[in-house]
Amino acid sequence: MGWINILRIKRLSLYGRRLAAFFLIFLSTCLAFAAQENVRHPFVSGAFYPADKNELNRMIDGFLAKVPAKNKIQDPIRILILPHAGYIYSGQTAAYGCRLIADGPYDTVILIGPYHKALFHGASIWKSGAWQTPLGSVPVDAELARAIANESPDFIYTEEVHLDEHSLEVQVPFLQKVLKNFKIVPILISDPSPKNYPSLAQAIYKHIQDKQTLIIVSSDMSHYYEDTVAQTMDSRTLGFLKDQDVHSLSNALDAGTSELCGQAAVLTALEVSRLMGGTRLEVLNYSTTADTTGDRLRVVGYGASVILQTPSERTPSGSTWSDNQKKELLDIAGRTVRSYVTDGTVYQPDKSDSMFKENRAVFVTLRKKGQLRGCIGRLIAQEPLDLAVRNMAIEAASQDPRFGPVQKDELKDLSFSVSVLSPPIKINGVDEIVLGKHGVIVRQGGHSGVFLPQVAEELAYNKEIFLNELCSQKAGLPEHCWQDPTVDLYVFTADEFGE
Repeated sequence: MGWINILRIKRLSLYGRRLAAFFLIFLSTCLAFAAQENVRHPFVSGAFYPADKNELNRMIDGFLAKVPAKNKIQDPIRILILPHAGYIYSGQTAAYGCRLIADGPYDTVILIGPYHKALFHGASIWKSGAWQTPLGSVPVDAELARAIANESPDFIYTEEVHLDEHSLEVQVPFLQKVLKNFKIVPILISDPSPKNYPSLAQAIYKHIQDKQTLIIVSSDMSHYYEDTVAQTMDSRTLGFLKDQDVHSLSNALDAGTSELCGQAAVLTALEVSRLMGGTRLEVLNYSTTADTTGDRLRVVGYGASVILQTPSERTPSGSTWSDNQKKELLDIAGRTVRSYVTDGTVYQPDKSDSMFKENRAVFVTLRKKGQLRGCIGRLIAQEPLDLAVRNMAIEAASQDPRFGPVQKDELKDLSFSVSVLSPPIKINGVDEIVLGKHGVIVRQGGHSGVFLPQVAEELAYNKEIFLNELCSQKAGLPEHCWQDPTVDLYVFTADEFGE
């Protein structure tokens, strides 16, 4: 009996080892399959670009070699706008942008492009895994992708729209040729409405601070016009882009006098550029299909542009505004109030500074012998800066409900300050608020209130008192409303200067 039991134990032991081995093989297969599920395989290789690795290498190398050598751009490259057609048509134009970033210091490239087959609200963000091309795989920056996606319930992951869309895929092989050890965040957006793209821009801007991140926007231009018509239309579009004139560009796109198949993606990039501040856009190259096919009766237009950060426009202290610009803005506020209070006339600024023509949000504050006499402003940029300062100065002098209108005999005792605001960004919690740096907006239902950044320092508030007073004094809400998860909190920064 003893030998029989020993034999049974050996058989059970052998069975157990085999079962364990089978389980390990099964588990590793499942894990490998799960990992493969997050890999996006090429959809248009062999059609838009060669499926053969060596042929693809030679083609891209040829495009890059034909880009004329120029002096290296010193200002940091933040955004590229590149075409996404088949390489034989638009590859040479795309190379003008990609050569600029060769061996750049970028850890992550955010790819933003259109979904051509349908319009959907929000954005679709590929959150993990990798994208594969004939040149190898590029990992997705899962941490950054999820951080952006978590900013809105409208930012979702819909695999289907990515799998059969080419606008992002065609950018990846070029990046593999010019960059090393980088990750990507692929984002598709198709709704160009003002209720959609700004939220994506704000989320991106919020999460790329102090990061080596490049944004590449994917868009072609006019489609299927005669070559001279296409060039005229696209020249107008490129002019709007160069000026970063979102208002005129949007109107032209709506009217059909400009065309961008990646309209929502381009508007997102321009909004990110505005949030960055101190940027300029340069057009690098323009072409049409006629340049490669010879057919000028029905062409598609392609443009390559770069958006650069221009630190030279900032003063050594880090302020966006030079002493002369500050003086001129304060001069507008002072002249406006004196003219309006004296005889009711509205001062017409005649400042030529280009930065004064950008739409900016501002607050204008009046003080009488050092004491607050009026403060009115707008949180959303709706008009050029010089006009915004003028109009807020009039309202601060005449419409602040805490004070009566300023009288003539008070003018000699008034001093002025101007606060130029960054666009507000929604935050997830009060731990993101930095007192003295951030102004804060609280909103719930029809109630809202705002404190400028300097309020905390001027009144010696700690964070809790600052938020309590904001809720109760400015928004008319319970003082602890900032702890309510249904309350929305936004932060912004402000460049303040005064007399």
